[in-house]
Amino acid sequence: MKLTASLKELADNSIKRHPGAAQDIMRKAIEDLEATDILKHAVKTGDKFPDFTLPNAQGKTITLSEQLQKGKVVITFYRGGWCPYCNLELKAFQEVLPQIKKKGATLIAITPETPDNSLSTKEKNELDFEVLTSENNELARSLNLVFKLPEALAELYGKFGIDLLESQGNDANELPIAATYIIDQNGEVSYHFLSEDYKLRADPEVIIAAL
Repeated sequence: MKLTASLKELADNSIKRHPGAAQDIMRKAIEDLEATDILKHAVKTGDKFPDFTLPNAQGKTITLSEQLQKGKVVITFYRGGWCPYCNLELKAFQEVLPQIKKKGATLIAITPETPDNSLSTKEKNELDFEVLTSENNELARSLNLVFKLPEALAELYGKFGIDLLESQGNDANELPIAATYIIDQNGEVSYHFLSEDYKLRADPEVIIAAL
């Protein structure tokens, strides 16, 4: 589980870089989110995944139902290029992209970032799969994956130089939880990974095994 180990290492280093009050704020935000019913209402295995048409950074639109005609689709949601955990995840998926394609599947990443920012993310991570913008988190919202940052966490992000207004083009301070799906050709979800803890992600090895 290469990605899982890398994420844990990053989280451990974060504790060293930002000890004390910062860790308390981030930990409490996760605990408060875990105390909600966000996972209870999120789309899961066995549910139908809604069709969508979303743009990539070049303005080309991608429609889920058209992609499903070719085979299964793996969809992963990420918060933005400012998130080191997201970047680790995207790079890990890029490394196994040939194996995903060998299984006859298509990989798509969904972000609330504006197209200009999503292009920077794609270029920075040298990605060969589609990175699509869902404006104002609308697709994630339809799946019940969206949450609003607590005020203390939003202020902490600001101190870290994270500007969600610049990243997303809105001041809603909303993000999707960590989520990855495998969608079968009939539009049904055959695998899901959901976590309120942004430090945890679906490991590509598990995704490949599930395809």
